Amino acid sequence: MREGGLGKLHKRVMGRFGETLHPDDAYLSLMREDIQTLKNDWLTDNVISFWEEYLEREFLSKYEQSNIVLLRPSMSFMLLQTPDPRTLRDALPDFSKTTHVFLPINDCRNVSEAEGGTHWSLLLVSIVDCIAFHYDSLPPGNRMEAYTITMKFSALLNRPIRFVHLDDSPMQENSSDCGVFVCLNIRHLLLDRLLRTNSHQKVSMSLAGKRVDASSGRREMLKIVDGFRKEGVRRRSHSSSPSERHSRSPPRID
Repeated sequence: MREGGLGKLHKRVMGRFGETLHPDDAYLSLMREDIQTLKNDWLTDNVISFWEEYLEREFLSKYEQSNIVLLRPSMSFMLLQTPDPRTLRDALPDFSKTTHVFLPINDCRNVSEAEGGTHWSLLLVSIVDCIAFHYDSLPPGNRMEAYTITMKFSALLNRPIRFVHLDDSPMQENSSDCGVFVCLNIRHLLLDRLLRTNSHQKVSMSLAGKRVDASSGRREMLKIVDGFRKEGVRRRSHSSSPSERHSRSPPRID
């Protein structure tokens, strides 16, 4: 993500998992090294971006009336690094009708260091309530970065946003599961809290008492990736079959 300065962050770097992905599966932008980190290491930007896009396509897209944005790690990093966030309006989504924004937070400060940083956390901005909730599985962690991005977001929206660091977030038991906690917390807060609540209801954003099984989460995410990989193989095989090639030929006139 962070390779060669902020300008390159506007470009989405696409990769392929081996040679088995179908071209139509553009959102499976995972390299082999990304898959390796998903097994037992600190998650890369690509893995978190994949997970967000998976949630968007498989779940969020079914709620046509929702106005929830899952911001990619690259965009969160741009907000953190750019002195005047208003200059990013053309690169960011239009938040005029957005109710909530999820932002994966990374503590990297060097724009020239690809995949830099040592820790992930999650910031959930409730625009409708003007509150930003910070979930960190290894405090104090990214508290300062999350606060800074909240203030940048406040300037971007031209409205005050109150920053709330939640001390009752689930805690990781090692130094490498922070990204997995971010992914699983995004899913829980999105699917089990925001999308299941009517607009007139109040919902708690606290994760007090919630248990996060990072090992199980890693296995599940790997299974999901492998499922898409196999689907890519099936599509490639189908599109290259003689019958498929024939069906795509233009009709002959008699």
